[in-house]
Amino acid sequence: MSVILVVNSGSSSFKYQLIDMVGETTLASGLVERIGAQLGQAEHTVAGVSHDIARQIPDHTTGFQVMLDAFAAHGPSLAENAPTAVGHRVVHGGARFFEATEITDLVEINIDELSVLAPLHNPGALQGIRAARAAFVDVPHVAVFDTAFHQSMPAEAYTYAIDRDVAERHRIRRYGFHGTSHKFVSEAAAAYLQRPLSELKQIVFHLGNGASVTAVDGGSPIDTSMGLTPLEGLVMGTRSGDLDPAILIHLARRAKMSIDDIDEFLNKKSGLVGLAGVSDMRDLQAARTAGDNNAALALDVYAHRLRGYAGAYAAELGGLDVISFTAGVGENVPAVRREALAGLDFFGVEVDDERNENAVRGQISRISSDASRVTVLVVPTNEELEIARQSYAITN
Repeated sequence: MSVILVVNSGSSSFKYQLIDMVGETTLASGLVERIGAQLGQAEHTVAGVSHDIARQIPDHTTGFQVMLDAFAAHGPSLAENAPTAVGHRVVHGGARFFEATEITDLVEINIDELSVLAPLHNPGALQGIRAARAAFVDVPHVAVFDTAFHQSMPAEAYTYAIDRDVAERHRIRRYGFHGTSHKFVSEAAAAYLQRPLSELKQIVFHLGNGASVTAVDGGSPIDTSMGLTPLEGLVMGTRSGDLDPAILIHLARRAKMSIDDIDEFLNKKSGLVGLAGVSDMRDLQAARTAGDNNAALALDVYAHRLRGYAGAYAAELGGLDVISFTAGVGENVPAVRREALAGLDFFGVEVDDERNENAVRGQISRISSDASRVTVLVVPTNEELEIARQSYAITN
C-alpha cells in the first residue's frame, strides 16, 4: 500500500489524516487539541466511528503518542498500513519554497526563520514537524506550503510599490495563501468539466473564516488577494482585508494605539465581527432577516468586495471560463454565492437560483444556468488530499 499520513499542526493542536493513495481513500482521521492545557482532548475517527480521548497532553510529542495509541487501540493498524511518507501543512514558505519539499534539518531552520512572516502559524507547524520526525524516524517528511502555489505569479502582481531596497531587505512582497486549496479546486474544476486545465481561465473563491480569491490562467496563478500576510484582500470573519494604510498611522496618532493594539484590532476585531459583532454567516443572515442594519451592511460590504475582485480578475485574465466557490462559506452559503456574482451578467455570468440553493453538500455542483457563458461551480476543497498527493509525488 502507498499510505500518506497528513499532519496540519498549530500551536496547541493538530489534525491528521491517514490516506491510502490507491483510490485516495481516508483510512482514519483525527484531532488532538488543547495541547499544554490542564486537560487535553483527542478524537480519532475510523470507519465513520469517532473515539474520544481526554488526558493531559503537555506537548506535541505527547500528542503524537496519543495519536499512535489511538491507532493501536481503534485501528487501522499502522503496522499493516505503515505510512510511506508524512506530509505537513506549512503556512508560509516565503520566496524560498516554491514546491513541496522534503524536510531536512536545514528546511526546519528555514521554516523557523520564516516565522517572522507568519508568527501565528509557522511555529506551531514546526512543533508538529519535530514531533512527527521523532515519531516516524524511517520515512520521509514533506512540507507543503500554502504560499508555494502562488510563487509563479508575475512580478507585477506580487510587487508592492515601496522602496525597492527596503522591500528586499525585509522580504516585503505579496506571497498569497490558501494555495493548496486553490490548486486543488482549480484542478478539480477542470477534471469535472472534462477540459484541459491549460485551456481554462478561472477564478477561485476560498471563503471560510479566512478568505481569499485567486485568478488562475491555464493552471497557474496570475494574481491573488492575500499579500505579505493573510490580512490583505477580502473581508473575513475577524480580519479587515484591504484598507487604506494611512488608517494605521491615523490610529497610532489619534487613538494612541500601539503596534500590537493595531495588529489585534485588524486581525481579531475587524471584518464581519467588527461591523456586526458576529462572524458566523448563519448568525449574520439571521440577524439581517430580523432587521439588524449592522448585519445587513456587513453582508453588503462582504459581497461588494467579492464582486470587485471578480471583476478585476476577469479583466486580468482577459476572459473567464470558470468561477468556483469553496471552503466553509463558499460551499455552504447560497446567499453569499448569489450576492457575490450579482450584476456580473455582462461578463456572461448567470447563476441558476434553484441549482444554487440545492447544491449537494460534499459534491461538485454546477450552479450556473445552461445559458451562462461562464460556468459557476461549488467545489468542495480537500487540502489534506492535495498535501498527500504532493507528498506522494516527490517521495515515489
